[in-house]
Amino acid sequence: MRLKHIKNADVIIASSPYLVKNPTEYKGKWNKLFDNENPIEIEIGTGKGKFIISLALDNPGVNYIGIEKYDTPLVGAVKRLEGLKINNLKLICMDAANIEDIFDKEVDKIYLNFSDPWPKKRHTKRRLSSPLFLNKYDNIFKNTKRIQMKTDNDALYEYSIESFSENGYEIVKTDTSYLDTHTTEYEDKFISLGKNINYIYVEKK
Repeated sequence: MRLKHIKNADVIIASSPYLVKNPTEYKGKWNKLFDNENPIEIEIGTGKGKFIISLALDNPGVNYIGIEKYDTPLVGAVKRLEGLKINNLKLICMDAANIEDIFDKEVDKIYLNFSDPWPKKRHTKRRLSSPLFLNKYDNIFKNTKRIQMKTDNDALYEYSIESFSENGYEIVKTDTSYLDTHTTEYEDKFISLGKNINYIYVEKK
């Protein structure tokens, strides 16, 4: 789906106190930025931020970092955060393909919510649950590797289960009609239309 461009989106998000403009400088020391030793959980593909903001509000003992490739959807997250003071949340605008440049064995959990399914076979490596990305994640997890994934795309769901299994992850839970307490904008829309939500939770020691 083509994103509708927002004029001066880069300027708008840059003015937010939640945006980390130089994330590579915090590699290996994100806890110093948060000024605590709490667990760090990240969402890749944060979009307008509804999911991760609600998580941060409900779980003050966890540090959250939302990663979004495009500045336009992040404008929505910045606006949603106006008037709020959330000490355990940061936002990054970057391509997740470079995730190893900003984390070093310090992430406790990754959320993949309604990622682009990249349905064409030649684009398989671009899927966030592909072996290429799973290898990157292996290098940023602190201890036990935990990934939670939600998708409306049945083909991506089946592909991801296979990919996780083939790359050493234990499939802890799957659900093809999952209802979550914390939802994304896409999720709310799909549920209202009666579309099933596929859920996967995996771990790797």
